[in-house]
Amino acid sequence: MAMLCHLLTILTGFIGPLVIWLVKKDTSRFVDHHGREALNFQFTVFIVMMALSFITFILMFVFIGIILIPVILILVILTLIAEIMACVAANNGEWYRYPFCFRIL
Repeated sequence: MAMLCHLLTILTGFIGPLVIWLVKKDTSRFVDHHGREALNFQFTVFIVMMALSFITFILMFVFIGIILIPVILILVILTLIAEIMACVAANNGEWYRYPFCFRIL
């Protein structure tokens, strides 16, 4: 179930891990930890992507915002890599923490 929390973020965003975390958080500390990590990471990525998209949109009027579009694409690729690494760690039974993540939950 912990691996599924991270795997579902790739397919459903924050909805899949939220459902699993709400159902299993009281029965397993391991799933609780990984569910929180997956949700915190999704919230962090959402906040960063919204801020970066807003800045890119504003800077498009000055013609330098086009430079930030590859940065957004790189962020998407790095997010996917981090989610896969967390998925593998959860599958191996390791307690994984995302780097550079806001701990909201």
